[in-house]
Amino acid sequence: MKSKWRLLLSSLLILGLMFTVIGCGGEAADNSEEKAKKIIVGTNATFPPFESQEKGELVGFDIDLIKAIGEVQGYEVEVKHMAFEALVPAVQQGKIDAAISGMSITPDRLEVVDFTEPYFDAGLIVAVRNDNTDINGTEDLKGKRLAAQTGTIGAAYCDKVKEKDPSTEVKLFKDVGEAFMELKKGGVDAVINDHPVTLNYILTTEDANIKMVGEVFSADDKYGIAVKKGNTELLNMLNEGLAKVKENGTYDKIYKKYFEK
Repeated sequence: MKSKWRLLLSSLLILGLMFTVIGCGGEAADNSEEKAKKIIVGTNATFPPFESQEKGELVGFDIDLIKAIGEVQGYEVEVKHMAFEALVPAVQQGKIDAAISGMSITPDRLEVVDFTEPYFDAGLIVAVRNDNTDINGTEDLKGKRLAAQTGTIGAAYCDKVKEKDPSTEVKLFKDVGEAFMELKKGGVDAVINDHPVTLNYILTTEDANIKMVGEVFSADDKYGIAVKKGNTELLNMLNEGLAKVKENGTYDKIYKKYFEK
């Protein structure tokens, strides 16, 4: 009789273990599926109106766009703020899945990450103090004190000017707002920066005392979303989502929210 009870208890224990394993396996599968439906995206929230922080929240054109793409594709999007120069390495190392931060698609970046189709045409502009009459465009930048945000094509352009005229001084800042502040106080003669961001700064900053001069240049400057080299699955998902938000009118709504106030 005891042997029968032992056999029955053993059978119940085995069944219990089987249900536990099955339950854990199902939970793991659910968690795996949930994880697969979430992407972590990096940004540098110092570049309004594309990305900035308001009351601890990340806001801006890029933030709304990547969340809209995630929504139409069925993905949860978590956006993390980090230094601009850290974004590409973070994508390469898999610390984040993608980066969206007013990031220009350049040959150098294309060597180390892949980009989605362009989502915004930008271009550069020269900004000077209102009382500056010496600088009227790019032809007047040689030998001047120039500022830009670290890691941007504006910074790269400043370096090109310095290569042509070593007397040119270049100051780089992690935050483009700091570059504008340096210009306001007379620490530099001009800031080279993306046109829409410069325009937004002038329109939204009280007593900006800054004007744009010359024409928009580097007109082929286009923003894209960066992903790890070879991650075609994520790249295709983002491109499909970008196409959808453009087709359904969401992109236009976001654009009007930030650029047609």
